[in-house]
Amino acid sequence: MNKLFTVLTLLVLGAPGVFAQTDSIKGTFWKPVPRMYEAKQAVEVESLFPMFFSGGYHVGVGYRYEKFRFRLSLINGGTYDAEPAGTKNSSPEFKRYYKTSPGFFFGYNVWRNLEVYSFVELHTFEIEQVSTGLKQDIHSTDFGGGISYQFFIGRHIYLQPGVHIYLRADNSADFNGTVYNIPNVDLAPVIRIGYRLWSKY
Repeated sequence: MNKLFTVLTLLVLGAPGVFAQTDSIKGTFWKPVPRMYEAKQAVEVESLFPMFFSGGYHVGVGYRYEKFRFRLSLINGGTYDAEPAGTKNSSPEFKRYYKTSPGFFFGYNVWRNLEVYSFVELHTFEIEQVSTGLKQDIHSTDFGGGISYQFFIGRHIYLQPGVHIYLRADNSADFNGTVYNIPNVDLAPVIRIGYRLWSKY
């Protein structure tokens, strides 16, 4: 996973100009002209980079057309415990880890780089009973929505903080008589780092 993180870091922080834009660079570094939210089309790669700190990874590829944005992502949370994100019936007796899972996102820029979006993620969670160390997998199709803002640093690199709400059906796992019930709702802050590979104005 360290190799994947290195590749993503080089891609995000790579020298500008590797992927040429169709318009000449104008304005200043902090206020380019045209503005980044004026792009008619764009291709971006991004990562929920905190996943790397827990031994996991996340990579996403997005395409923007006018104000619409489509993204595909793949996540593995490593040792990141998602159980505390549950808003009601999360349990301190269990830990919940993201195993490798895909996601599909559809968004719309409502104002400048402010994006609202819906998504579906086909999660596989590894549930660990803290007292015994026993583990079981639960498969969950999570639906939800999010809101976030792209803060561009120059014409290519951006940070995108936001918040997600995840909704899922009832599901459970039995650990020798002790039943784990997965929370129906998760609420979680997110932050992604990304790189705009190409754009057209």
